Formats: sequence, C-alpha cells, structure tokens
Amino acid sequence: MLAPSLMALGVASLATCLSVNTKEEILKVFMAFIALLSWLLTLVFSPWEIKLLVVVMPFVWPKFRTRLK
Repeated sequence: MLAPSLMALGVASLATCLSVNTKEEILKVFMAFIALLSWLLTLVFSPWEIKLLVVVMPFVWPKFRTRLK
C-alpha cells in the first residue's frame, strides 16, 4: 500500500507545482483537478494512522487553529 500512496502523492505534488507555475488557465484548472484527485487517492491507499493524522493535524497545529476560528 505504500507504493501506490507514494505514487499518487508524487503525481499530486507535480500537478500542484505545474498548476501554480503555469500561465494558461485551462492547464491550471486541469492540473488542480489532477492534484485533488491524486490527493484523494493518496488518502484511499494510505493506512489509517495517516488518515487520522490528516484529520487531527488542523486541530492540533496552532497555525491552522487560528484559521478555523
């Protein structure tokens, strides 16, 4: 399960980088969609400990807590 999770995370990282650095709108939207889809696949393939960490982290990290208020 680690290999598919890392592959999906790599694709999501690459798509996010391309989405931020390109100037074409269609490519930005397409890369953002691919990044979101790959991130969701990463959550599907990851073990439950990582899923729990993703859910709990915004409530524990002070930087995120100020944004939630």
